[in-house]
Amino acid sequence: MNVNPEVLQWARETAGLELDSAAHKLQIGATRTQTPEERLWAFENGEEMPTRSLLLKMAKSYHRPLLAFYLEEPPAKGDRGEDFRRISEDMSPAGEGLVDALVRDVKVRQSIVRALLEDEDEAERLEFVGSMAIDQGVEAVADSIRRTLRFDLAQFRSQRNAADAFSYLREQAESIGIFVLLIGDLGSHHTALSVNTFRGCALADAIAPFVVINDQDAKAAWSFTLFHELAHIWLGQTGVSAAIVEAGVERFCNDVAASLLLSPGDFELLVVPERAPIGLLVDQINAYASERNVSRTMVAYQLFRRGVIGSEQWSSLQAEFRRLWMETRAKERSAARMRDGGPDYFVIRRYRAGRALVNLVSRMTKSGALTSTKAAKVLGVKPRSVFDLISVGR
Repeated sequence: MNVNPEVLQWARETAGLELDSAAHKLQIGATRTQTPEERLWAFENGEEMPTRSLLLKMAKSYHRPLLAFYLEEPPAKGDRGEDFRRISEDMSPAGEGLVDALVRDVKVRQSIVRALLEDEDEAERLEFVGSMAIDQGVEAVADSIRRTLRFDLAQFRSQRNAADAFSYLREQAESIGIFVLLIGDLGSHHTALSVNTFRGCALADAIAPFVVINDQDAKAAWSFTLFHELAHIWLGQTGVSAAIVEAGVERFCNDVAASLLLSPGDFELLVVPERAPIGLLVDQINAYASERNVSRTMVAYQLFRRGVIGSEQWSSLQAEFRRLWMETRAKERSAARMRDGGPDYFVIRRYRAGRALVNLVSRMTKSGALTSTKAAKVLGVKPRSVFDLISVGR
């Protein structure tokens, strides 16, 4: 079967790859008369036909199914939903290609789950999806989320650490029909997504709403991101969010999240001296955030929004908290490599997929309603790994 060369170019460009980087990923070798880039250009211009082996490499490197390369022509650009991010220098073409690939993958997972619920007569319309509007105000949206989730701020803060606090919040969201996934790459550290490019996304479907959180971010930020994406679901908005917060709807959803995690009187307990040095601010905010299982950066941003600190202090704190987080993450990874073994692969995969999704897949595969191939797609593993994943810890 012949391949349309325009499809090859489309697949590379939508993956955010230039000719040189794509040729390197595909391991295309030079000839006596052509560089690797020139050889790839020849394939994309119909001067040479790719082998099946090369197409398989393209499918993997461009994050596309093999069948996509046999399309008669390039398809129309996929809809990732609304893009709530502002343009940032961190948004490289390659990073944008990874975000598109992730959103495509999550949408396929979500569509399988929705169809499954409908086919098994378990589909129930969730009234909270799209139930609110921005003009109703931050507090009204926050209160609706709080009541629907039965979220208890005291119970959230009583958890041992930020990770356990997130697990409590995640369970509350899953209990009302929202699937919450942790995804920070497309299968390897080579495809890790920057938080500035992708912090999370929401699929505001009334039957099977999905929230994805970038687990490359600090654990203390996960709860804030989850509340932020829940605000998008309450507003009925499907789309991608990032760490940049200047867009109007992003600021609104950030304010909703902050309102849910910090009570009105909380900031009265944080007294910031005028012209306080950055070191003192870092120590104060760190202690304050740790006691409440919330993100230090969120606390600093709220101080900035309230006019307690200036823009220069906010920028300095943001940079310092990022530096401290990356330092801590590097130490944790180094310690993990030094330990014998480490967390079980299937335990990690199960945690990332979330209890609600794993339990649904387990129940539906056992009943015969879901094939192992589709179950694998929903869980983000290979078909041979489905049984081990749904069985671990039981």
